[in-house]
Amino acid sequence: MAYRSKVALVYLFGFALDLLNMFAASIAYPDIARELHASVTQLAWISNAYMLGLTLIIPLSVWLAARLGERRLILGSLLLFGIASGLVAQAGSIESLIGWRLLQGLGGGLLLPVGQALAYRQFPVAQRAHLTGVVLLVALMVPALSPAAGGLIVEALSWRWIFYLNLPLALLAFALGLLWLKADQPSTERPTLDLRGLLLAVSALSLLLVAVSLASASATRHLAGGVLLLGALTLWLYLRDGWHKPDAVLDLQLIKSPSLRLAMLIYLFVPGIFTGTNMIAVLYLHQLGVGAAQTGALMLAWAAASGVAIMLGKRSFNRIGPKPLLIAGMLLQCLGIVLLMRIEQPAAAPLIIAYALMGLGGSLCSVTAQTLAFVGMTPEKMGHSSALWNINRQLGFCLGAALLSSLLGALGGHSFQYCFLAAALLTLLPMIAVLRFDASKVLALLSTPPLQEKST
Repeated sequence: MAYRSKVALVYLFGFALDLLNMFAASIAYPDIARELHASVTQLAWISNAYMLGLTLIIPLSVWLAARLGERRLILGSLLLFGIASGLVAQAGSIESLIGWRLLQGLGGGLLLPVGQALAYRQFPVAQRAHLTGVVLLVALMVPALSPAAGGLIVEALSWRWIFYLNLPLALLAFALGLLWLKADQPSTERPTLDLRGLLLAVSALSLLLVAVSLASASATRHLAGGVLLLGALTLWLYLRDGWHKPDAVLDLQLIKSPSLRLAMLIYLFVPGIFTGTNMIAVLYLHQLGVGAAQTGALMLAWAAASGVAIMLGKRSFNRIGPKPLLIAGMLLQCLGIVLLMRIEQPAAAPLIIAYALMGLGGSLCSVTAQTLAFVGMTPEKMGHSSALWNINRQLGFCLGAALLSSLLGALGGHSFQYCFLAAALLTLLPMIAVLRFDASKVLALLSTPPLQEKST
């Protein structure tokens, strides 16, 4: 097996572990609530704490990778993830469980950007669309299969075994990394830590994620605006402080790259908005009398269409470039949301078509955006770009859900059509940026032979 395939497999294994923990764990919430006497708010923080740890550690990942080496950091993150999983499984109270979930998120947050950077660095520009397609297929399959697997584990054993079973999987990923990943090359450079930038970045991300959590609950929604404003102010201070720093914790100058900037914008407004749309759609369909099983089955139509889009995107990117794929993806998702908005009776066919259109459009944008983000990145900048990408990805999912749930709460529980209309318009918001994007440089990079690329 080629070395780059081994690196990609280690990364994909870790990525699958992360997704498994996000989606399988939610099935155990009723049992956790009963055994640990947890409230609904505390149950929400089982997920929130994991997401918080996952996001907050990302700014530090680039410095740690440069200081310790990528192989050591990947192996260390897998060990941390496995140990934290065991501690979550043994938690005797909801408070300790939430704390160990935060630690588990820290392990995942180190693995994802560093593993992604190492994997993408191994592939020539023209082959990165294929790698992105495989990554997104994993991102599609694990959320689709893990809730069912989690349900079987909870019924056959207990909720604790969802987390205990992470241990052998994490150890297997650790063993593969130990055997397959090349030893880190000794570096004479000892990068300094931008402590002020790190504190500002972590504070800004913490405040934004807490604001999202507050906005999702009606009882605390009135506090979300103030926390969000404070988070935005802290983010502005961080950007002002780190924009021209040569040793910044994150290389913000990379945002000047038109490809990365457009890709991040697309992820915020297409996959991010779908997250919120799907959340309010569940409530809307319940109001129409659609059962939970039928609503869940609609995601099968979404998943099937997403699989088609991922295959289409990875095969077409090198041939026609990103613009036609992004335009088509935004229009298809917008059309799916508009169709959902116009459904007033629980008819199966229109709902299936709406979800299929959203899956086709959203995933076409996802595979194109993730490929575009890294298409022109040099190997030495891959770590910083991967960290920026993963922060943007996490924020996109959180902010999309918070925005539409807050809008629904502000307009009243029966204003679903207005929320769907807002979601459809937001999906099209990046269209001007896409139309103005010059794809000729991307197509030129894609036509560069791999041998010539390595020598430049």
